[in-house]
Amino acid sequence: MDVNSTPQSNGTCVRIKSEKEKPPNLVIPPKKPKLTKAERRALQEQQRAAKTDEQGGQQKVISSGKSQGKEQQISASSGIPKISNDIQGQKPKTRTRDTETIGDAKEKDSKEISVLSHLPSFRDPQDYPNQLLSVQLRSSNPKDELHFEVLQTGRAYALGKLRGGNTRCRAMLKAIDAAIQDYVPSDIDDSTKDFRHELLNKVLKPSFTFFTEDCRPHSVSMGNAFTFLKSAVAALDRDMKLSKAKSVLSESIQAYIQERIEYADLAIAKYACEKIVDGDVILTYGYSEAVRVVLQEAAKIKRFRVVVCDAKPLLEGKKQLLELCKDGLDCTYIYLNALSFIMKDITKVFLGAEALMSNGSVFGPVGTACVALAAQSVPVLVCGETYKISNRVQLESFTNNELGNPANVMKGPLGDNLRLIALTYDITPASFVSGIITEMGLLPPTSVAVLSMEMNNNILA
Repeated sequence: MDVNSTPQSNGTCVRIKSEKEKPPNLVIPPKKPKLTKAERRALQEQQRAAKTDEQGGQQKVISSGKSQGKEQQISASSGIPKISNDIQGQKPKTRTRDTETIGDAKEKDSKEISVLSHLPSFRDPQDYPNQLLSVQLRSSNPKDELHFEVLQTGRAYALGKLRGGNTRCRAMLKAIDAAIQDYVPSDIDDSTKDFRHELLNKVLKPSFTFFTEDCRPHSVSMGNAFTFLKSAVAALDRDMKLSKAKSVLSESIQAYIQERIEYADLAIAKYACEKIVDGDVILTYGYSEAVRVVLQEAAKIKRFRVVVCDAKPLLEGKKQLLELCKDGLDCTYIYLNALSFIMKDITKVFLGAEALMSNGSVFGPVGTACVALAAQSVPVLVCGETYKISNRVQLESFTNNELGNPANVMKGPLGDNLRLIALTYDITPASFVSGIITEMGLLPPTSVAVLSMEMNNNILA
């Protein structure tokens, strides 16, 4: 029997573990106290602040590179060795001037409006209107420069001279068409070369990237039109000559503008006129090309009055008012704050759309949701072309939006605790909309996703 075993009543033996003797020099550290959630958060903030201070010190050392170079020369002449960062195995962190400026701007914006830090920060176009004309691709090849029409269109985007989904999309297509027609390939003598890859990567993508990143975030209509352009280039015959390819692409672009924008607005007007009767008082908000065509076509056969509602800072309703008055329509112009006073006389509301979401919500200029909410007692009809349908589902105005100029909200000295938010668009829920009028007809907001699926299936077929 083992000395460390104990006999049991059933005749078996159970081994007893002998306790291991602890070394005399062993020091057991005390257990760390359990921190609360607030204490852990405070500790993380301290560590983050220490790391920021350390990075700031490294940047100061890097910025004083010239003075360090002089010190190294002095130390070399005096024979005193100095340990460089490379010897220590630490490479200095350097940043270019542009990257540093962009990073500082983003950090500043995120500090000012943290809830909207994911949106592209507003850039004042007055700071770089002339520089836009000299923007080139990041390439050493002089043939890779952006076309002049592309630069001019991008400058108009940045300065706010081109607004509205149809206007911006039409201008983009015309500028890219001009760039395609003037495009000169890298190998002009090779007549059997497939030019589709060069057209896509040296004309289409650089132009759209310039519009989006250097000028202004693109709209849903521009994104869908660019998808069409890529499909049109991919559908070209591999053996097609460049001159023939340019002609085919130009015809496709012109057909897209006519069918998806101009003819679509006339078809929308045809369906909308069926809902307008003599004596109606129609309310519209801001400027919408589709709504303008609807009212102009309806005025040829019916008599009604139009109330144009507008809001600062853009006051785009003035443009709508002037064009309608030129056609002889009886118009009234009000601001958004007078909407509740005039609503008792309104019989129908026609609104434009920047995009139609798959869940039936309407993405429109800021203030559209206020008009639809105030008009719950009367029919609210949204006029929008099918090429503005988006596959996204959006329930609020913060996930995807565009920041405008905060100086338009308030001017003058501001306090340190005041943060200005200038959103360009808002979301109108599907429950506020009575119907959506497209070139396919009048449909409920819940049928937008079905219409999008049918159109995609027809394109693929």
